[in-house]
Amino acid sequence: MEAFLQQLINGLSLGSIYALIALGYTMVYGIIQLINFAHGDVYMVGAFVGYFCMTTLRLGFFESLVIAMAACTLLGVLIERVAYKPLRNSTRIAVLITAIGVSLILEYGMMYFVGAGVRSYPALPPFLEGSFTLGGVVVKNLQLVIIGISVTLMLILQFIVRRTRVGKAMRAVSQDAEAARLMGINVDNTISLTFALGSALAGAAGVLVGVYYNSINPLMGIMPGLKAFVAAVFGGIGLIPGALLGAYVIGSLETFVAGAGYSMFRDAVVFAVLIAILIVKPTGLLGKNVKEKV
Repeated sequence: MEAFLQQLINGLSLGSIYALIALGYTMVYGIIQLINFAHGDVYMVGAFVGYFCMTTLRLGFFESLVIAMAACTLLGVLIERVAYKPLRNSTRIAVLITAIGVSLILEYGMMYFVGAGVRSYPALPPFLEGSFTLGGVVVKNLQLVIIGISVTLMLILQFIVRRTRVGKAMRAVSQDAEAARLMGINVDNTISLTFALGSALAGAAGVLVGVYYNSINPLMGIMPGLKAFVAAVFGGIGLIPGALLGAYVIGSLETFVAGAGYSMFRDAVVFAVLIAILIVKPTGLLGKNVKEKV
């Protein structure tokens, strides 16, 4: 039981990070049905911005987190305006190829400026380095901070989407962009805001991963980005609750497989479970069958 609870705590920490990335995927898809494969690399940029703030500017963890979120917000809006907006009426395959191109530009652009080597975050403050034992289960302070920050950001996002005019506009555009435009909603600005919010969450995830694993590199966004996409599809792409559910299931599954001594196969298990779920329920756990507009 102690081993189970230990892996559950580890899974919640990892799932919280996946959830922040998965929310960006599912929000963008819910608005414009675009799978933004550059999103994982926005998360990578956030990790490097946080690293720069903590090593070069000598800022604290929370200040670096806020700056990384702000930088990724601007990057997300820039990507949407430059790369995706001109292709708004193009075929999906054209937009998908563009997303892959943007992903490669971010990866190798970062590699050009900082090199391909692995970087390590500096030592954390003592209150983040500590841990305590609860019923035989070791809980790190950093794990609690990661879960707390992630849950807080998710609640803020849920409040924005459900309780504000901006959120109402986002939901209207996701339902019918043309009808929303006729009602006076600025669809382009709403789409840009969606990219901004998703990118801010990805930037936060980048910093949290940096301090949790203490290792970052320009290609670090590939696999976590894919797993976050898997989480979004697993729960039901386009649905915020589905992204959260999928992220925590994927994070927990990964830690349990690693805890059982099969860490080499944890990625394969994650994708195998996704395939099995989609065979049984192609729309994901919370998704519903919806007829596409002709």
